[in-house]
Amino acid sequence: MRHRQVDPQSPRPNLVQQLADSLRAEIAAGAIPVGGRLPSESRLSAAHGVSRTVVREAVAALRADGLVAARQGAGVFVQQLHPHGGSPFQDIDPERISSILDVLELRAAVEIEAAGLAAQRRAAAQEEALFAALAALEAAHAAEGSATAEDFAFHRAVAEATQNPRFAQFLDMLGPEAIPRARLSDQRPAQAEYLAQIQREHRAVAHAISARDAAAARAAMRDHLEQGQARYRRMLRR
Repeated sequence: MRHRQVDPQSPRPNLVQQLADSLRAEIAAGAIPVGGRLPSESRLSAAHGVSRTVVREAVAALRADGLVAARQGAGVFVQQLHPHGGSPFQDIDPERISSILDVLELRAAVEIEAAGLAAQRRAAAQEEALFAALAALEAAHAAEGSATAEDFAFHRAVAEATQNPRFAQFLDMLGPEAIPRARLSDQRPAQAEYLAQIQREHRAVAHAISARDAAAARAAMRDHLEQGQARYRRMLRR
């Protein structure tokens, strides 16, 4: 598993937050599945370049969120969130088009502004991460995979570039189920054309953020998410 390094120059509270956010992202993407054991303190410390104290505090934050639970003598394990004791988005149903449309509408309300803020605030390292996520998405398309995890990672990279951790945390609450593209692409006869169109939309977002053009970034993200809604509404009318 490839871990995202935290910035060693950050103040200590930020190191804890960065590591906690990184672990949340791995859990949300399924890299550490429900029931799976978190790596040991020493392994997390080495993988992320932080002290064991930072690791302990980051894991404590995940425990406070209900994402993980410690088992004496066994380690720390990811646990299933329940509708009344965890994320309010656990009932997202990727098999229901109406549920998908609800999520896309909500994402538009948040991610359009996130794209604009990312264009205004992104650091060089975040720009690099954004284009790395874009390249990973293109590679997944070339391999003819669903690319759901890579798509989620791209949108999360945009969120991280806002410099406001709440945007990434919002996406983590939604999880990869917020990216319903696999189901749609499976039903389209011209899958290659469909994937190429989605990637053009992603490129427009990335290049606007890179150019620090907030208006263009918002417009590109709006177009991407509204096109997604339109694709699903067409399915409803079939």
